Amino acid sequence: MERVKDKVCIITGGALGIGRACAERLGQEGAKIAVFDVLDAEGETLAAELRGRGINARYWHVDVASERNVQTAIDQVAALFGGVHVLVNNAGIAGVNKPTHEITEAEWDRVQSVNVKGVFFCTKHAIPHLKLAGSGSIVNLSSIYGLVGGPDVPPYHASKGAVRLMSKTDAMLYAPDRIRVNSVHPGYIWTPMVEHHLLDSGATDLDAARKAVGDLHPLGHMGEVDDIAWGVVYLASDESKFVTGSELVIDGGYTAR
Repeated sequence: MERVKDKVCIITGGALGIGRACAERLGQEGAKIAVFDVLDAEGETLAAELRGRGINARYWHVDVASERNVQTAIDQVAALFGGVHVLVNNAGIAGVNKPTHEITEAEWDRVQSVNVKGVFFCTKHAIPHLKLAGSGSIVNLSSIYGLVGGPDVPPYHASKGAVRLMSKTDAMLYAPDRIRVNSVHPGYIWTPMVEHHLLDSGATDLDAARKAVGDLHPLGHMGEVDDIAWGVVYLASDESKFVTGSELVIDGGYTAR
């Protein structure tokens, strides 16, 4: 129950899905939790639920594509909680599912602004606080599609490849400051984003579609949000003190082919 005791953890996109699970598990293990999202009702509800369990938690409305919004919120977290020790860059959108030649510039840019610039802005403004703390951990949520290709959602796949290499670059840049940076690569996890992706892809029977996608994984099923959250807890904790610039693949064997 104390794997990240008293660490101040920021989780972007923390109101739902993987982000919510990360907030819950990090809080359960002793962290102080800052939830960033644009889903105010869900974010406020989560923060209240965490406080009801004795976890020090607060919600901030943050659009990670806005540098001013990000900087203000991170500075407020540090002032309220007394520092920042962990940043989980989880916020992301899937974007349009079209072939590359049909995607508009605006559709492309929207995905990159959240999935790539969002990671950049949050990392940029967390680093000074992590340096002040004397060490820290940044966990960037990439995807199996930051490792392998797929014939759909080109902007999303490009963004997750970028996140993978941004993680390695920052791991090397900030190692002298004892700041570790790693990427996590989930397979298909049953979340609202995946559900919407299946519906947008034309699925009419969600249960059948979930099973079909699950069958793409050697373990024969989709993952659950906690499968990812516990990996994030490990990377946030001192258990992973010699791990940086690495890819934690949690994909049911999807990329083992």
